[in-house]
Amino acid sequence: MEQYRNMLNLTDKNAVVIGAASGIGQQGAYGLAGAGARVWCADLNEAGARQSAEWINEQGGNATAVGVDISKKDSVVSLFDGVLAEGQTLDAVVVTPAINVRKPMLDISDDEFSKVIQLNLMGTFRAMRESGKRMAAQGSGSLIALSSIRSQVVEPGQGVYAATKAGILQMVRAMAAELGPQGVRVNAIGPGVVETPLTAQIKSQPDWYNAYAQRNAFGRWAQSSELAGPIVFLASPAASYVTGILLLVDAGWTAIDGRFSPPL
Repeated sequence: MEQYRNMLNLTDKNAVVIGAASGIGQQGAYGLAGAGARVWCADLNEAGARQSAEWINEQGGNATAVGVDISKKDSVVSLFDGVLAEGQTLDAVVVTPAINVRKPMLDISDDEFSKVIQLNLMGTFRAMRESGKRMAAQGSGSLIALSSIRSQVVEPGQGVYAATKAGILQMVRAMAAELGPQGVRVNAIGPGVVETPLTAQIKSQPDWYNAYAQRNAFGRWAQSSELAGPIVFLASPAASYVTGILLLVDAGWTAIDGRFSPPL
């Protein structure tokens, strides 16, 4: 029975959350700390990362804030080497940062395309590569990258963002196959509509916001805190035989056909 009680226990584990200053990354850091992990709250926004770490410590958890710029290899290498120097093992890594340019494909400039690709896809790749190397060397670890429902379905104005999220999913699948023999699990989470700083533009427009809410089975948006559970699950022993998946957390968005409920 004890092994089942401890399925979600991350005591003595070291977790790094990139993007921990706000949104899903912040709530993921809170959830991992609540499960017992020592958490490194990493973000380009160092002040925000410190606030997240301070909150965890005030609640009796164990967190350290650190700055990281995933657009720079040296910064990512320094992050993971620093964690290993202090914590001995790199048990879980969560990669969340993303940006979006909402425009029709024909209106997106080369610079805008490059900006989204460089952060969402290239930045995530750097974090996955550097953490994956270290996990493979130690023979264990759980790597979790944030994809999206947009890796599966798309809408006007989301073409480049969707391409990056689909690319993240395919990198996850490839790394799961490549690193499985070394004991490393690699998975993606695909959120639906979540209230985060990235979606503030939609929340400010009630018609748009409500249309998205009615598109899923629950008729509402997710709160960032509702992504903490899936993150903890994938990081924990409960997911010991789970790798290479897209865990959709979308209130049925991708399961429901159409925007009209016919009379039955």
